[in-house]
Amino acid sequence: MEDVEDQSVSKSETLKQYVATICVSLGAICTGCVLAWTSPVLPQLVEENIITSDQEGIVGSLLALGSLISALPAGYLADKFGRKKTLISLAIPFLLNWIFIVFANGAVMLFIARLFAGIGAGAMCVCAPMYVGEIAEASIRGALGSFFQMFISAGILLTAVFGSFLSWFYLSIFLGVFPIIFAISMFFMPETPFHLVKIGNLSEAGKQLKYFRGETYKHVDTELQEVEKLVEEANANKAGIKDLFASRANRKAIISGIGIMIFQQFSGINAVIFYTVTIFQSAGSALSPDLATIIVDAVQLGAALCSVVLIERANRKFYLRLSSLGMCVCLAALGVYFNLQRNGVTASGLGILPLASLVLFIVAFSIGFGPVPWMIMSELFVPEIKGVASGLAVMTNWLSVFIVTFAFPLMNTNLGGHITFYIFSVIMIIGTIFVQFFVPETKGRTVQEIQEILNR
Repeated sequence: MEDVEDQSVSKSETLKQYVATICVSLGAICTGCVLAWTSPVLPQLVEENIITSDQEGIVGSLLALGSLISALPAGYLADKFGRKKTLISLAIPFLLNWIFIVFANGAVMLFIARLFAGIGAGAMCVCAPMYVGEIAEASIRGALGSFFQMFISAGILLTAVFGSFLSWFYLSIFLGVFPIIFAISMFFMPETPFHLVKIGNLSEAGKQLKYFRGETYKHVDTELQEVEKLVEEANANKAGIKDLFASRANRKAIISGIGIMIFQQFSGINAVIFYTVTIFQSAGSALSPDLATIIVDAVQLGAALCSVVLIERANRKFYLRLSSLGMCVCLAALGVYFNLQRNGVTASGLGILPLASLVLFIVAFSIGFGPVPWMIMSELFVPEIKGVASGLAVMTNWLSVFIVTFAFPLMNTNLGGHITFYIFSVIMIIGTIFVQFFVPETKGRTVQEIQEILNR
C-alpha cells in the first residue's frame, strides 16, 4: 500500500510496526524449522528403521507438495477471513506436523506430518509478507520486508543447533513449541488497515493505522484514501490465466519470472538444506556432520543479513550472474571431491573441501538467486496480472522444490555424489545463460519502462 511519508515520525512511532513484524516473523521461524528438520533427523530415522533410505526423498519432498497445495488458496483465505485470522490458523498445520512426528510409528505418519508442515510453510510464505507489506510505512518497508528471510534462516540454524544434541523425538517436541508462541503473539496483533478497508470497515482501518503509525500521525485520512484507491484498482484489474499470454510483454515476463524461480530451486539449495548432515556423512569429512551443518546454517543467516545491505548497490542481473557462476563453481568442487573420494584419492586438507564448498555455495545463493527472484517477480508483472502471475510463479517454485528434494537422495544413491553435483553445476551454467538473454534489468526502472523492454 502506498504510504504518505511523514518526516516527523520518530523511532518510537515505528516501534509497533517492528513488534508486529517480529511477531509475524515467528511464523518464518516455524517455516525454517520444518525446512531444516530433515537434515539432523533423517539419518536417525533410517538408523532406527523407522524409514528406509529409499523413503528419505519422500519425507523431504512431501513438504514441498504440501506447500504447492496451499500457496494459491492462502491468498484467497487471507482475503476472505483476514490476514490476522489466517496467520493464526497456520499454527494448526505446523502443530499437527509435530504431533504426527512425535507419535509416529512408521513412515506413513511421517509422510502425513510432512504434508501438514508443507501446508503451513506454503501458506506462511504468502500471508506473512502480505501482512508486513500492508502495515509498514514506506521509509522502513524494505527493512521490515527482510525480516521474513532472516527469521527463516534463524529457524534453520536453531534446528541445526538443537538437532546436534537432541534425538529426533525430543527435537520435535521442542520445535513444536514455536507454532504455539507464534499463534499467541499474533492474537495480540491487529488486522492490517488494507484488509479493513477492503471489507469496508473504514473506522477500524483508521484506528489500526493510527496504532501502527503512532498517535501523533496526522495523515490517517490521506493514507486511507490512498488505500481505498489501491483496493478499487485491485478489484477493477483482476485477470485470468488467459490474460497472462495476451501480450508480448506479459509472455516474456512470465518466461522470465517462472524461469528464475525454476533455476533458484534447481541450484539444489533446498537439497543442501534438507540433507546437509547426509552430505557430510557421505563426504567422510573430519568435521562432525552436525558441527559442519551448524557452520553452514550460521553462514546462511549471516549472508541473509549482508544481502539486505548489498542488494541495492548493483543491478539485479549482475547479482544473478555472480550468484549462478559462484554456485556453479562450488557445486563442481563438491563433485570433484566425491569423485576423488570414490577413486580412493586422499590428500592433506582435502577434508575441508565439502565444508568450504557448501559455505561459499550458501554465500553465492544468498547474494543473488536467494532474494533477487522474489524482487524481480514483484517488478516484472503489471498490476492486472500480478496476482495470477505471482501465484503461478510461487506454485512453480514449490513444484521445483518437490522435484529436487525428491530426486536428490535417489540421484545421490544411484548416480553417486560426484555425478549429482556435476548435474547441478551444469544447471547453473544454463541458469547464467538464461539470466543473460531472457531476464530484463528492472532496477531503477518504472513499470512502464520495464514493459517497453519486454515489448521489444
